[in-house]
Amino acid sequence: MAFSSWRGTVGIVRPTLRTGGFEDLVRMLPEGIGVIPLILNVRRGAVDEFKTVIPAYEEKVAELAQAGCDVVNPSGAPSFMVLGYDKEQALIRDWQKTYNTRIFTSGTSHVDALRALGVRRFIGATYFRGDINRIYARYFADAGFDCLAMAGMDVDFDKAQELSSFEVYRFIKSEFLAHRGAEAIYMLGPAWRTLDIVDMLEQDLGVPVVHAIPAQCWDIQRHLNVRQPVQGFGRLVAEMPDGPTMAVQRTAPKRGAKKPRRK
Repeated sequence: MAFSSWRGTVGIVRPTLRTGGFEDLVRMLPEGIGVIPLILNVRRGAVDEFKTVIPAYEEKVAELAQAGCDVVNPSGAPSFMVLGYDKEQALIRDWQKTYNTRIFTSGTSHVDALRALGVRRFIGATYFRGDINRIYARYFADAGFDCLAMAGMDVDFDKAQELSSFEVYRFIKSEFLAHRGAEAIYMLGPAWRTLDIVDMLEQDLGVPVVHAIPAQCWDIQRHLNVRQPVQGFGRLVAEMPDGPTMAVQRTAPKRGAKKPRRK
């Protein structure tokens, strides 16, 4: 292990070539956590594309496990949410057994973050149009939550990073006020550049916000047994609440991961 990674190393499989969110994450993570990124090239953000990309994820997961990462994070919520919560859980268990490495997805981070904050009912916001938002809502329902709405902004997938954060604020606030009883706000995905409104939404609306990037920072720390608060990006990383007990831990010294299976 390199000295710069003295607190542990996370391998991240990024779904797109998009810049911004990953750099924000690296800046947010505490010193001493190493990050090894591998990248796929999801372009359209459509259901059929997400359903066919899982084998490519597995190849990268295997590569990162072989490299000796302490934990592997195949990120990008949609690719796994379209499988459904139960199938995603089964896939994670299978990969952990095959590659002898702890694995968590964006979806499991978001579920665990909501649970850590004591949330049961929430409204969600995405930068996806149409019926795919129902798939996201079903994922959380199957995980035991009451998703009052999963509202998608009207923007092309490859233009999400061009949205004004204040435009996103207005959209989310409107949805929240239309669904009384929500205990939190969920923001799917790191593509929109919206970290500057997380604290603002929490202060104005009085509920926690689970944003993809702070949630990823929180869960990476949790898996590496690090607990260093980060201010300015919402309660989750400012308070670093304990998350649910992680069901699968590495039980034996790692001796090298298996090669990816042929599909």
